[in-house]
Amino acid sequence: MKFLTFEYNKQKYYGVKVKREDSAWILPKLFEAFGEDKDYPKTLLEGITRYHTLDFQEIVRKLVEKADKEDDRHLYKAPFSEITFLAPVEPPNNTISFGRNYKKHAEELGNEVEMTVFTKANSSLVGDEGTISDFKEVTSELDYEGELGVVIGKEAHNIEPHMAFDYIYGYTIVNDISARDLQKKFKQFFMAKSLATPMGPYIVTKDELPNPQNTAIVTKVNDEIRQDGNTSDMVLKIEDIVSEVSKYVKLQPGDVIATGTPEGVAAGLPDVDFLKSGDSVRVSVNGIGTLTTYIK
Repeated sequence: MKFLTFEYNKQKYYGVKVKREDSAWILPKLFEAFGEDKDYPKTLLEGITRYHTLDFQEIVRKLVEKADKEDDRHLYKAPFSEITFLAPVEPPNNTISFGRNYKKHAEELGNEVEMTVFTKANSSLVGDEGTISDFKEVTSELDYEGELGVVIGKEAHNIEPHMAFDYIYGYTIVNDISARDLQKKFKQFFMAKSLATPMGPYIVTKDELPNPQNTAIVTKVNDEIRQDGNTSDMVLKIEDIVSEVSKYVKLQPGDVIATGTPEGVAAGLPDVDFLKSGDSVRVSVNGIGTLTTYIK
């Protein structure tokens, strides 16, 4: 399933993508009309937190089956052309990010391959088809980083790598927008990495992305391919990332871990400009979709 959060008719909803349609089932409306329990999850984060992954999917599947039999089923759908995508979930903690987790990306920036972990402010989250500033008042080196995001499904603390996938709810796309000059200016990355964090368009449940450690990541700027990588090139693999973070942080349902970016960022390409007003960035992850961001 592909879950999403969005604004529609001036209200905030969460839903699940309609198969073979560019629209979403509005899950609160389905719960109200067809659910047995009126104390239903009001947000996707609440749904992830309250239910085991497969249980929640089964509940949603049954609701969709009932709605799809109705003559007025269009009343329970929101066309993508009429919605504003939001980040699919707001993590309880700041978004956790791994740097230098692709060898060639570390090398293109002249860095050692070593574990680098930082967070990004949740206030920076932006949904698919969102517009962000060029932030020219604070940076002249705004850069993109297309990444696979791991969404945690249940509380995880000090878990072993072989157990990690039991704690994963699904996957999303993250564009780790980075101000390279601010990274050099400050000793830590928080300021340089919290200007904007596009995320989405969906959270894809892990059953629909059975091999996340071998999936393509492609980033385009104005339709020019800049990054063309694969998650198989990660230094620390997904299970190691989740396990390592859980040693120090009690991960909560809905937390998102961005797993690093492949080579091809603007800072590593000598003949490429940094992001500027008028640019568009599209990050595609096979099996999830495409996350589009516009720079104003």
